[in-house]
Amino acid sequence: MAVKDLPKSKIWAFAVGQFGWALLSGIISNWLVYFYQPDSAAVKAGQTVFVPQGLVILGFMTVVGAITASARLLDAFVDPAVASLSDRSTAKAGRRFPFLKWAAAPLALVTLLVFFSPVNQTSWINVVVLWILVFAYYVALSFYCTPYNALIAELGHSQGQQLTISTTISFTFIAGTALAYAGPVIWTPLSSVMGRVPAIRLTFALFALVAFICMEVPVWAINEREYVDSKPTQETALRSLGQTFSDGQFRTFVLSDIVYWIAITSFQTGLPFFVTSLLKLPEADSTLLFVLMTACSVACYPLVNHLARVFSKKNLMLIGFAVFTLAYVFTAFIGFPGVPPLVQGVILAIVCAFPMAVFGILPQTVVADIAVASSVTTGQDRQGMFYAARTFTMKLGQSLAMLLFTALSTVSVATGGGYRLAAAVDAVLCLAGGIIFAFYNEKKINAILSGAGKAGAGATAAKADSGK
Repeated sequence: MAVKDLPKSKIWAFAVGQFGWALLSGIISNWLVYFYQPDSAAVKAGQTVFVPQGLVILGFMTVVGAITASARLLDAFVDPAVASLSDRSTAKAGRRFPFLKWAAAPLALVTLLVFFSPVNQTSWINVVVLWILVFAYYVALSFYCTPYNALIAELGHSQGQQLTISTTISFTFIAGTALAYAGPVIWTPLSSVMGRVPAIRLTFALFALVAFICMEVPVWAINEREYVDSKPTQETALRSLGQTFSDGQFRTFVLSDIVYWIAITSFQTGLPFFVTSLLKLPEADSTLLFVLMTACSVACYPLVNHLARVFSKKNLMLIGFAVFTLAYVFTAFIGFPGVPPLVQGVILAIVCAFPMAVFGILPQTVVADIAVASSVTTGQDRQGMFYAARTFTMKLGQSLAMLLFTALSTVSVATGGGYRLAAAVDAVLCLAGGIIFAFYNEKKINAILSGAGKAGAGATAAKADSGK
């Protein structure tokens, strides 16, 4: 079946969906710990303490860390199930878009409800409700993100098209994440009118509404059948998952990706604390620094897109790992005397910009390359399962990061030593991720894709000759 290439206008329509779920993901990753495990500055500003603080579970987990880690662990079983449902779907509207259509509203709603506690004081009832809602959030995220990410490989009919799609959705991902991080800009002035907690909830309610509308845009703007030629798989979920992880190159990528997500999520979670506790800057300055980092990163996107077409994606990602490692080492010592605190924050934001651009664009295209190469060699279109596995690594890494950061942050609270230790551990993890990814055999994958491209061109030429 002949399908159309996705025009630029529809690529942007597709990317708007990424803005929506990135906004919701940013709310959870940036503010969940800050809301439920507040530092002294937040409590002084009027933050209610909803769950027990200072309690260490199994010797290293805080209550919030235990909630996020266990919820994501259970959700690990959801990702492959959703991927299998999507890969095997025979819906008239396509394998992926029906999932996006019906998952958007639950995902937006449950993200908002995460920040509503039934008891307006410290209570174990809040702990139970929070655990249920966080688990529900990750399940809803799976139902939207797994089919959405699979479309990167299916809507892009070549490596160049996939890179264009990945670059575009990276713009909207970072924009959505940046808007989520801008929460204090909205809730700070509202706090003086209605109180801190209601102001935060109102801010997130507005974000959730915007996110829902954006996540529905691809569904109404794109007809999947016009742009995707794929056949439902016949494999069971377990067999498909097993075949996916039997790919050696994918295993190398996944292991590196887990380590990356631990480091980056720990860093993002800690950024508000680095600003307020280590640099002694106002809470709102964390938003300003994140916006600066985002703007500089977006400015690097055209450069990364060009370099990825000219040089190796692998080499660019290795450079990204190296720069992130240096940035995290710098963070571990941030707040030193002699340099204005804001200047130190600006330096950190600028240094992080290029690797943020690299990891915002290239990992998705690497998964697309591996998924398409697997389709060529096995004859099974299991793109959904590949992206489900990648989503799982993201969630696993984020989960471990929550455990790591919430545990380390309890060390030397008065001096901020735990935050410095967390940044140092992030640096070590990022270095390890780069070392692991160095074993990824990009040449082997490109050879398979190149051979498939030549075979397709030969088949097209043969058909043309037979029609003469």
